[in-house]
Amino acid sequence: MDALRAIATKRDTRAYTAEPVTEEELESVLRAARMAGSAKNNQLTRIVVVTETEGRKALTTCGDFTSWIDAAPVVLVFAIPVDGGRLFDVGRMAQNAMVAANALGLASCPVTFQHQDRIREALGLPAGMEGPMGVTLGRPDAAATSTRPRAPRLPLDQIVHRERWTEQQ
Repeated sequence: MDALRAIATKRDTRAYTAEPVTEEELESVLRAARMAGSAKNNQLTRIVVVTETEGRKALTTCGDFTSWIDAAPVVLVFAIPVDGGRLFDVGRMAQNAMVAANALGLASCPVTFQHQDRIREALGLPAGMEGPMGVTLGRPDAAATSTRPRAPRLPLDQIVHRERWTEQQ
């Protein structure tokens, strides 16, 4: 699948089958995440791969809307230094991972972890690190996702301003 198609067809999915993600697929997703740029090329973001049931279950308590994430066979948690880490860099890595997953036929969904004390405990993160965001990965459960229509995207002329901000109709 080419890059533009992988971007355009990517959907956030919270329903997964029990079929595991292969090590080869996981490595491909991780390599894609690694290739994301970072501010001043500092490459401060680290990824904790959580596949064991107990670890995925622990992550369900680390965010306000994370009760569902243990349904995914893989959760990638993006960890950054509390001082100097950049959320934009995390987002770039996460998007690369999700687009690559889509190109491989895997489903994914971003997730925010609001409770850093809990995620530090769940993952053994040192005090100087935080895990603000994750991405779930797995095979989409077609029965749960096929009936839900894709939300329409706003047209470009409603979101793009050229040169200066202008009020749009």
